[in-house]
Amino acid sequence: MQILIALIVGAVIGLGIHLQLRERATRGVVLGPVIGALSAGLAWMLLTWAGVGIDTPWPWLSAIVVPIAVTYPTLIVLTRVRLAHDTRERARLKIS
Repeated sequence: MQILIALIVGAVIGLGIHLQLRERATRGVVLGPVIGALSAGLAWMLLTWAGVGIDTPWPWLSAIVVPIAVTYPTLIVLTRVRLAHDTRERARLKIS
């Protein structure tokens, strides 16, 4: 059941990263928290399957570090891709 803590922490970190980055309107508000929760949950699950117990700091640290390391660059790349696509569409449709 401790994986729920990792999922919640990952979602909160993802939301914080979403709110910190510019061009929020180009992404859905749920995208950052979902990416954060999935990455934290996956890291927790992999460490659990590898035999690392919750009495060690590694699952807890991974629930904080992995969502930051995954969500931040993912949201930056998705924002850049969306802005480039919007620019191309505006040019194609001849919208100023």
